[in-house]
Amino acid sequence: MIARTWTGQVPLRHADAFHDHLLATGVAEAAATPGFLGAQVLRAETEFRLMTYWSSWEAIRAFAGPDPHRAVLYPGDAAFELVPSLVVEHHEVTHRVGAW
Repeated sequence: MIARTWTGQVPLRHADAFHDHLLATGVAEAAATPGFLGAQVLRAETEFRLMTYWSSWEAIRAFAGPDPHRAVLYPGDAAFELVPSLVVEHHEVTHRVGAW
């Protein structure tokens, strides 16, 4: 399993609405991609971290395109004054304990 992590920040006035936008765009599109295994959204006030889990690099490319290290951004992001990370991190999940 491969974990893919993206981060972004928005002004406090947009944080709640951006959370809904993130679920409706990035999380929903990832979840509809074959090879998607799950996701977590972490929030620290105005910073968001989206962690998605994938079965393979092929599945990640099906979601992200030919350069899997580039962030996937959406047309509505600018309305939230999003300051996104333009690259994502990938990590091999070597061990997991407990239910998620």
